[in-house]
Amino acid sequence: APWAVMAEGSGSGGSGRGPPCPGAASAFRHWEQLRRRATTPWARGLLAVAAGLGLLYAVLRVPSLVLFLLTVTVFLSTLTPKFYFALTVTSSFISGLIFVFEWWHFRKYGTSFIEQVSVSHLRPLIGGAENSPPAPAAFSAGENDTSRQNMPECKVWRNPLNLFRGAEYSRYMWVTGKEPLTYYDMNLSAQDHQTFFTCDTDALRPSDTVMQKAWRERNPQARIKAAYQALELNNDCATAYVLLAEEEATTIVDAEKYFKQALKAGEVMYRKSQNCHSQSPQHEAQLRRDTNVLVYVKRRLAMCARKLGRIREAVKMMRDLMKEFPLLSMLNIHENLLEALLELQAYADVQAVLAKYDDISLPKSAAICYTAALLKARAVSERFSPETASKRGLSTAEINAVEAIHRAVEFNPHVPKYLLEMKSLVLPPEHILKRGDSEAVAYAFFHLQHWKRIEGALNLLHCTWEGTFRMIPYPLEKGHLFYPYPSCTETADRELLPTFHEVSVYPQKELPFFIHFTAGLCSFSAMLALLTHQFPELMVIFVKA
Repeated sequence: APWAVMAEGSGSGGSGRGPPCPGAASAFRHWEQLRRRATTPWARGLLAVAAGLGLLYAVLRVPSLVLFLLTVTVFLSTLTPKFYFALTVTSSFISGLIFVFEWWHFRKYGTSFIEQVSVSHLRPLIGGAENSPPAPAAFSAGENDTSRQNMPECKVWRNPLNLFRGAEYSRYMWVTGKEPLTYYDMNLSAQDHQTFFTCDTDALRPSDTVMQKAWRERNPQARIKAAYQALELNNDCATAYVLLAEEEATTIVDAEKYFKQALKAGEVMYRKSQNCHSQSPQHEAQLRRDTNVLVYVKRRLAMCARKLGRIREAVKMMRDLMKEFPLLSMLNIHENLLEALLELQAYADVQAVLAKYDDISLPKSAAICYTAALLKARAVSERFSPETASKRGLSTAEINAVEAIHRAVEFNPHVPKYLLEMKSLVLPPEHILKRGDSEAVAYAFFHLQHWKRIEGALNLLHCTWEGTFRMIPYPLEKGHLFYPYPSCTETADRELLPTFHEVSVYPQKELPFFIHFTAGLCSFSAMLALLTHQFPELMVIFVKA
């Protein structure tokens, strides 16, 4: 106890005073132990029971209160069966409404409304959180630092294979009448465009000033109009062509034409910036902006070639881009390359790309983990049979394939349901959350055809993917091969994916207590109402008893 420490310190400080009372330190320690025990839940429960018994004793000892209780008893004995029937029906109806609301709130937000209100509003009034003894100082700092390093952050990434706004997302909305992109997703894209395509020197060029405002516009038509205004001021404004390719072009062919014009203008600006980038920090910022524009345009041109069937040309453009700008690996251009090589069925080249990027020091993705599993499954899937494997056991190659599938499923457990077509796909968002449902949608949307092309691969996945969860401890206090699965994915995925898509949640949450409670209360009240209606006299006798 602090007082005991102070007493011992004052006695050994060399002040000439004698030691304190011999039993003071032990008394203070006993007092602290009693205080801590009194704050535990079971102690509070005992105090509440004792208070209730004391109150009952006081009530029975006071004659006026006894008379009041007798009056209430006489009043209840005069009630008719109709009153009890109305009471039970009303109770069943109200509890049923609460149950429906609780169920809706849990399906929409993943939490119980009553629990949320009680924790955020009532608990501080009752007494707040339990006081727990602090951890020893010798270990707390190191453990906190380690937990900060090991805890993965729910960071949203740009989708490497994101579709075109005008040529794909808008066409989907015209046909189905459903908005495929959320406001949160489009707002993130607007922030990306302002980061990639603007710089401090834009005020010196009228066309770039117009485009700086265009990227902030919420209305697509206003953005397109601003892009044309920028082209009137400068016919070589690369970012204006980028915006028209993304949003005005209604086909991939039209988008490719705009991107080719953007490439010509972007290369000219990039060469100019290279010649004068060392003159001032503003010129360096302009070079970074022009580099971003050039890389973006070349990547989108490669994606246009991939979508139009010119796959070898797309592969060459991606390889050249990765060689020209090797430091921009955070853009994940290798994921575009992996998908194109899988379409060519160039599995040796796919393995070479994986050997470079499937490294322990590099961030993982569903594309990396599941492509590695696909290649290992390809070696054994054609001859794989669950019955045969159960009799003779798994071979070394089959064990490697199963372990690769388990590794991929641990990284993102949502993907198998889309690959096995147990859940319906939607258009992938422009941003994804790694290990989340949004990443699973984006991966399966482009890679499902590659799994189907390899005979037996989906069958092997179907037979083995659920075995992953037997190796992962539950609750997810630690992972097996990766960090523990983050708990923030559901909230972020609900912001990224459209409302008509049912978000996949891992691990599946159990129904809150109050849903069970209100359902039971509603059922019990309805049963009492039915019994009161069928046997009124018997129920009145039961209530009086």
